[in-house]
Amino acid sequence: MGWGEFFSLASPMVWAFAVVLFRRSGETLPPIELNLCKNGIAFALMLPTVVIWGGLQVPAMSGVEWLLVLGSGALGMALGDLFYFEAINRLGAGRGGIIGSLLSPFVIVLSAVFLAERLVGLQWLGFALVMAGIVLVTWRRRRREVSDRALRVGVVLGVLAIFLFAVAIVMVKPVLETHEFTWIVLLRLVAGLAGMAVIAGVRQGYAATAANFRRPQPWPTITWACALGGWLSMVLWLAGYKLIPASEASIYNEAQGAFIVLFAWWILKEPITARKLAGLGLTLAGVIIMLMA
Repeated sequence: MGWGEFFSLASPMVWAFAVVLFRRSGETLPPIELNLCKNGIAFALMLPTVVIWGGLQVPAMSGVEWLLVLGSGALGMALGDLFYFEAINRLGAGRGGIIGSLLSPFVIVLSAVFLAERLVGLQWLGFALVMAGIVLVTWRRRRREVSDRALRVGVVLGVLAIFLFAVAIVMVKPVLETHEFTWIVLLRLVAGLAGMAVIAGVRQGYAATAANFRRPQPWPTITWACALGGWLSMVLWLAGYKLIPASEASIYNEAQGAFIVLFAWWILKEPITARKLAGLGLTLAGVIIMLMA
């Protein structure tokens, strides 16, 4: 296993743990404020990261590269994350996990069109097993107090969020490969934070946003969720995409569904059924095949 594969597997593990914390945070803090908090804390943590590992020299990028980096941050970390938080508030984590499995197909198609990447041989088998495992783990036969309207709106928001994630990572990958990594992460965060500030002002006004922050909140849980989900998992996520083809990294990332089940069992005391164990086994088998291919 190379570093690219390691980062691409570590990222969904950290993100899955953060999702469990985001679920609790979202009970009291609305999506706009939660995403603002996530991007703000991640930005504060990324500044010393850049100083320590990347240095103070701003990368010399072309105008097009600046647009790609900033556009990637605005699409993925402002709009994409906001839509995803709104989707899981309507659908719940289970259905959100199913929709999250669309990331690999979206990235594979976009990478084939724009980056000329292709999966070969056993990689397709690994991809199929991972997708089957995630669907088996997260599928629900019955709707759990979800109205038809909430289901429709949630699905649309979720699919749009995952598509924006895929567009954001494919558009920035060429820049990741040729410039200082930590600076690219920081600049994406700047764009994501600025984008969320604009969205907050347009959608509800800054006074309402500030009022939501002043209400009693589980700040330790929120802070850990934002630090892990907004900073550490993103650094690992982009590091994986920097080192290996985007189509491969996206498949490793699908392991997040399995990790979410494990952390939900551990922290939220949700039961693990035979169906979930079977899904975990399929996901693990797919990842192993991908590593061997």
